[in-house]
Amino acid sequence: MVLERRPATPADIPFLMQLRFDTMGPHLVAAGADASEEHHRKRMLYRFELGQVLLEGGKPVGLLKLARDPKEWEVVQIQLAPELQGRGLGRRLLEEFLAEAKAAGKDVVLNVLRKSPAKKLYERLGFRVEREDEFRHYMRVRP
Repeated sequence: MVLERRPATPADIPFLMQLRFDTMGPHLVAAGADASEEHHRKRMLYRFELGQVLLEGGKPVGLLKLARDPKEWEVVQIQLAPELQGRGLGRRLLEEFLAEAKAAGKDVVLNVLRKSPAKKLYERLGFRVEREDEFRHYMRVRP
């Protein structure tokens, strides 16, 4: 399955808020981190201009925010509807971005909640924990 992409617009905000509650809410609660609506909105709007809505058959099913900054590249957010998780779609999106970063000679960074199962995927893709705080692991992969 290949997901289509289109730029996120303000009209997508209700979908993106629900997606964020569905995908991040349980992990934030498990970590003891802020799971308030205000926190979700702030994170969803962070670097909104980078947002790509992921579509399956024209229906929104995810969000991808990738930053290609001069110093390093960043996986800002990747979220897939729960019913699409575990099918390798996120892995393929990340592998594509990592291949592009490697060709450009750029490190890629991300952060993940300490209790998130996504950390194992990131480690399989070569990311290593550089530092951590009370709630998150900050990870990097070098080209």
